[in-house]
Amino acid sequence: MTVSKTTVLVLDSAEPELLARFYAELLGATAGPAPDDGELLLVTGPAGAVLGVRRAPDHVPPSWPPPEDSRQAHLRILVAASCLDEAEREAVALGARPVAAEDGGHRPDSRTTVRRYADPAGHAFVIAAVHDGPATGGSAG
Repeated sequence: MTVSKTTVLVLDSAEPELLARFYAELLGATAGPAPDDGELLLVTGPAGAVLGVRRAPDHVPPSWPPPEDSRQAHLRILVAASCLDEAEREAVALGARPVAAEDGGHRPDSRTTVRRYADPAGHAFVIAAVHDGPATGGSAG
């Protein structure tokens, strides 16, 4: 029999309350302490996705750009293609820092469909357009 498990992606931050609030607002989610772990804040989205934020006083943000031929873990936030520009404006207004745009698809106005940011603690995330909308299981790559 397999033991029941739950996964939570946890980000380190010198200011976890600030980072949890950033992601809660960006994702339309709630943030609060984990029931059995006072050191962990959980950001829970409407679809049940969970992101954890833990205090790490000596946190050093990942480098950008990453070293050649390496990939860094990052969050991929999926939005309907028609909402990409609005999602970008929301992220920047909340404190995200744009770091790169990638040609992840084709738009008639020549704008990219994958946009990379650093959150307030320096973690990488992208906002990527999907044609079906995020709830229909579009591209998760």
